Amino acid sequence: MSDGVISQDEIDALLSGVPMDGLNASGQVSGAPSVNIDAATLTKFAGDLKDPLVENLKQMTGVEVSAGAPTAEAATRDQFLAKLPEMVIATTADFSNTIKGDHLYVISTECAQKLVSLVNKEENAALDDMAMSVINETLSTHTNDEITALDKTGKLSGLACNPAESISVPKAMVRIPQNTFALFTFPLTIDGQAYTLWEAVGGEASQSIASALGGGAPAAPAGGALNAADMAALGGMAGGAAAPMGGMAMGGAPMGGMPMGGMAMGGAPMGGMPMGGMQMGGMGAPMGGAMGGGMMGTPPNVQSLQYPNLMGGGAPTDQGNIGLLMDVFMEMTVELGRTKKPIKEILGFGEGTIIELDKLAGEPVDILVNHKPIAKGEVVVIDENFGVRITEILSPQERVSEIR
Repeated sequence: MSDGVISQDEIDALLSGVPMDGLNASGQVSGAPSVNIDAATLTKFAGDLKDPLVENLKQMTGVEVSAGAPTAEAATRDQFLAKLPEMVIATTADFSNTIKGDHLYVISTECAQKLVSLVNKEENAALDDMAMSVINETLSTHTNDEITALDKTGKLSGLACNPAESISVPKAMVRIPQNTFALFTFPLTIDGQAYTLWEAVGGEASQSIASALGGGAPAAPAGGALNAADMAALGGMAGGAAAPMGGMAMGGAPMGGMPMGGMAMGGAPMGGMPMGGMQMGGMGAPMGGAMGGGMMGTPPNVQSLQYPNLMGGGAPTDQGNIGLLMDVFMEMTVELGRTKKPIKEILGFGEGTIIELDKLAGEPVDILVNHKPIAKGEVVVIDENFGVRITEILSPQERVSEIR
């Protein structure tokens, strides 16, 4: 920020919940370690998930679905935003166990409306709360396929994600992973229309996934370290036969005109010349001992690099704002069964009338939250109160079919 004017990058950062003091001049978060994305390994992983994704969408929508070859690449926030339409449906399902990090799906509003219309069997379905539930269920199934595939590697046992949460927002307000992350692109054709499913995985989480799959990009060399080729090159610059000098090769001949540590060394022999508080002997004498007693004897002043706190002291990113909803009460109902009766029969009800339900004796009862089925159970008696023991959690497909 300068002269009281907020840049577009800073506006986008504020909308997506990124502290402005964590942005550098290019709009990216500074101070975070760089990551290496193994795009080849992740692309192969995405290819293995293509067929299960297509089969899932076919089952949910009941129409013909196909997919092109998916890809994985390293991307930044700006690069991802450039691919997105102005309005999108963003679904967060952050990793919460074994590995932790951002996990995000993004589709266009047109794709979301198509999916919801097909699942609910209605034209031009509204993108309301019910529609977001359909999107959650659809993408949760894909997430489960990913977790199952990674669990089979034996290196990410117990991997889990938070429940999917979908919202319709402008693309600038999507909580995109910071710094470099892995971006999966799934080209889809649903009922003859082309769409794209994007999946973003945080940098460190994508590194863990690639490693579990037997890949992983090599780590960048640490700054300031000299490898063998560098040392040989330094030795060659001095010319002549190399003599050891505290780990760096120097020629035996006078080092005319070569800068060393910001100081030009003349063509004359270096006997008695001061260098950083150290007297260097004649060139014929070994220099390792002299350096050990002078410059090497005083350790450099090394300080730990302090990275800026991107979270501002708040809760970890994998929890998001779910804490705001933890105290919200929801109505839970246990349903013994249902039946339909004409008004004439209902008006004839009296004391002692027996109403036959559509459930057999001993059959599990339905457990509903806000009138939506989530599980089945059996009725029990606790002291003098009725209760229900959960015996089965409905699958995503069953929950969506009940929502229709």
